[in-house]
Amino acid sequence: MDIADLRADVTLGDTVYLNTGASGPAPERVLQAAREEQARHEREWTVDPGPYASAWDAYDRTRERLAEYMAVSPSEVALCGSTADGISRIANALDWNEGDVVVRTDLEHPAGILPWARLAERGVEVREVPAPGGHLDYDALETALEGADLLCLNSISWIHGTQLDVRRACDVAHEHGALALVDAVQSPGQARVHPKAWGADFVTAAGHKWLLGVWGAGFCFVDESVVDRVRPRHVGYRSVEDKQAVPLDFHAGARRLEVGTQSLAPYAALREALDVHDELGLDAVREHIRGLTEQLKDGLPADRLVSPREFESGLVAFEVDDAEATVERLAERGVVVRALPRPDTVRASLHVFNTEDDVDALLAGLDD
Repeated sequence: MDIADLRADVTLGDTVYLNTGASGPAPERVLQAAREEQARHEREWTVDPGPYASAWDAYDRTRERLAEYMAVSPSEVALCGSTADGISRIANALDWNEGDVVVRTDLEHPAGILPWARLAERGVEVREVPAPGGHLDYDALETALEGADLLCLNSISWIHGTQLDVRRACDVAHEHGALALVDAVQSPGQARVHPKAWGADFVTAAGHKWLLGVWGAGFCFVDESVVDRVRPRHVGYRSVEDKQAVPLDFHAGARRLEVGTQSLAPYAALREALDVHDELGLDAVREHIRGLTEQLKDGLPADRLVSPREFESGLVAFEVDDAEATVERLAERGVVVRALPRPDTVRASLHVFNTEDDVDALLAGLDD
């Protein structure tokens, strides 16, 4: 599949869809994979080899495919429902005591804020590190990590579209004896996801944004060196080796974060989406995105840009006079973008299925 094939397979009619950073439109090929997997499970596999055996095999294939994608071991991959689900599972699987410290950036999505706010109710201190312009203040990070237990940060800022230096941040965290958890949901499909190269202890992401999968297929990486520190409170029969054992006999790897049955369809879609992106090639995808972001930035007033002028990702944020009104006006013209929780800021997501005409339509709508 090439870029033209993908564009033809993403059927949105006359809509100019520029909101992949929230949720990507799955191509027909990916949707078909989900439908076929669900049908096989409900009709064929329910009889032979049985619904559970077939599901377990599908989960294993998905872990193996994700492990190949992230260059990690399948035992370091757990399946979950979403990025938020993965962060919450990790937060609730670590041993916290009153006075422990979590450090997060001021770039975090609510998925990377709310679990720590809940822990704060139990006496865990939460420190926020500034990231002016979407890049970390490393002096402030060094100070915040003194005596800290965990750092939570994005790989790509959902507000600025900046690509953070995850390796440097993880190294600083480890120098201070803290674990590092990366919310990587804006990376898969437009940037490389290499937990080992990052030096991350945990990475969470999902397939329904830039990978163009469907909702419901989240995944977690747990480095084998820290897995013994992960003792989930959210527990089910898939979390353990021996379902009858007390004390609990957790799985040796990241699978201890899994709980029970999950729909097979989203994970079949995820596997297919990964295959599609392999066929496209990440370099080709990024080059296409780069061209579109440059076109958009060239057409916007420089003083309105919230994202950096240089290319870092397909997310382009910019200021307008009234974000909500602008989004509504553009929607009436068939152009889909989103308002951000930042005063009078709109974000466009430019992906491989988008075209130069899409960018022109956005710029024309802004000029009205």
